[in-house]
Amino acid sequence: MRDSIVMAGRTDAVLAAVGGTLTDTERERAARFVRDRDRDDFVAAHLLVRQCAAACLGLPADELTLIQYCDEHGPGHGRPSIAEAPDLGVSLSHTSGYVCAVAGTGRVGVDAEHVPDGEVDRGLVEFTLTPRELALFGYDKRRVIRQWVRKEALVKRGELKIDDFPLTDLSDMDGHGAPEGTPGWKGRRLLEWTSGPVVGAAVTDHPAELRRIDA
Repeated sequence: MRDSIVMAGRTDAVLAAVGGTLTDTERERAARFVRDRDRDDFVAAHLLVRQCAAACLGLPADELTLIQYCDEHGPGHGRPSIAEAPDLGVSLSHTSGYVCAVAGTGRVGVDAEHVPDGEVDRGLVEFTLTPRELALFGYDKRRVIRQWVRKEALVKRGELKIDDFPLTDLSDMDGHGAPEGTPGWKGRRLLEWTSGPVVGAAVTDHPAELRRIDA
């Protein structure tokens, strides 16, 4: 089994390249989206995470069942897992027109966000960055969004909550020129990438390989 695999790409490219079947719960959730593009993002991300898991396990994606459950919202919510491989870590994310997923040994988390046009919201900066991070990155919108994505990936791993963002300093994760994927915050492995205006990050226990899905 591979350590960790990250897959990412535009929603339309992923839907064109990746097949598979959703569970009844996933189809019910997808049907609730009002906008087609939001529904496509949801479907693409949920299919892509199966592909990641399949690549790690060496199994066909259509043999894998993605399950989610949380005590507050019930089925279809909460941290995802693969029914046939419950010890495999999986995570997924989608942002308008772009999706990503990760699977691997140990705990994993992934997130992607668009860097906004214009100036970054100062309230978002002050909520996202610690004082040390603010001193290092200032109001550079790409760096601010990058820190948000890193912290969101840690949320997906179950290590942070959103309210922890202004208290969690990840400035040592920046590496200061160290090779991508080297141990950073508390020894976690960080894999980052960009795709146009999108910034993505995966945090894993072991080295991860990025596979981009292109049209």
